[in-house]
Amino acid sequence: MPTRERSPGSEADDAIAELYAAHWTRLVRLAWLLVRDQSVAEDTVQDAFVATHRRWGSIRDSGRVVSYLQTAVVNRCRSVQRHAVVVDRQNRAEAGGADVPGRASHDSAESAALAAAERHTMLAALDRLPQRQREVLVLRYYEDLSEAQIAHTLDISPGSVKAHAHRALTTLRATMEPS
Repeated sequence: MPTRERSPGSEADDAIAELYAAHWTRLVRLAWLLVRDQSVAEDTVQDAFVATHRRWGSIRDSGRVVSYLQTAVVNRCRSVQRHAVVVDRQNRAEAGGADVPGRASHDSAESAALAAAERHTMLAALDRLPQRQREVLVLRYYEDLSEAQIAHTLDISPGSVKAHAHRALTTLRATMEPS
């Protein structure tokens, strides 16, 4: 019986399938903590796996596949957030027209009360942090990465990681302490 030859992409296919099984859930949770939307988080992680498959030859040789995946997920989350800012800006510009029906000038008292109550939850407090501070905390306390690993993932210095973590924790403590 003749032996089957493996195609050049089958090694990458097998490796990506193993990585997918081992890291999919964790990476989706990481993305969700950054973008707060399950379907966007899943799409973001899927895109990261596709990019990893495309670059398999160069990534595999350097032995940093999981690190590449994490960085790809964080970078894609940033892109999603930048796009959301642009869309929101456009929607606000369109909604600012005098002819837009149902335009309200102020939030209702109920909305203001609900917004104040939300500030007392950890996730709402985390959402209010600057993006870099939120990324550092999520990678540190959710992904359990070291300062060096976070610095590598975010492409910043270890000192910047420490500074962002300190500022974020100070802000969270002040927000979470009862008045």
